[in-house]
Amino acid sequence: MTVIDDLVAEAVRLDSILSLLTEAQWLADSAADGWSVADVVLHLAQGDEGVATSAGGTGPRAGAAADVTVDEWAARMVEAERAAPSEVFLRWRQSRDAAVAALRAADPQQPLQWVAGPVKPATLATTRLAEYWAHGLDITGPFGIDFPDTSRLRHIAWLAHRTLPYALSLAGEAPAAVRCSLTAPDGATTWTFGPDDAESEISGPAGAFCRVAAQRLDPAVSGLRATGPSGAAALRVARTYA
Repeated sequence: MTVIDDLVAEAVRLDSILSLLTEAQWLADSAADGWSVADVVLHLAQGDEGVATSAGGTGPRAGAAADVTVDEWAARMVEAERAAPSEVFLRWRQSRDAAVAALRAADPQQPLQWVAGPVKPATLATTRLAEYWAHGLDITGPFGIDFPDTSRLRHIAWLAHRTLPYALSLAGEAPAAVRCSLTAPDGATTWTFGPDDAESEISGPAGAFCRVAAQRLDPAVSGLRATGPSGAAALRVARTYA
């Protein structure tokens, strides 16, 4: 399976959860600060519309003010386009399908414009998978809905590791080689990223690493182990987003 196939699988899981929510739950607070469940799904829809726009040659931040951060821009977009849950759900389903079609049709070697710069379609699909998963946590958490980790987290862990140089630079930290040795959700498989001879390492459950990188878990209580001169800094700044 490709990462796009796994993106679709994650979307199907989220769709099945959303289909069972009452209107009151759609309008209830999610774990995303200041956003209802409907707001979260609207944000996903807007992101997927951005994917289709990028595939058409225009970046998703076109028209955004230069002095507005990505988070501020996203919040403004949601505030401007809030709608009834049924309308938001339909919009997400349509935009999701359009985004998947655009990613499948795109030249795999031709970068598409995205928030932090050009990325190839597979990497963009990975960022969308990470977004679906993180916001799936935001939606299911408050209601106690089961949302087990799956092997799809491998893509998200890869993204978090790949983004470490950017994250370290953004935080004013020195560049460093960091190895990640993560236990997959099956409890038996180990996923490794980074050079074997790296002086710094992050190890522990892949689910915890992905949650830290998505800012859904405090590194201090994650159970992850950071070693070497840059391990702690890398764990502190790890991220799956621009």
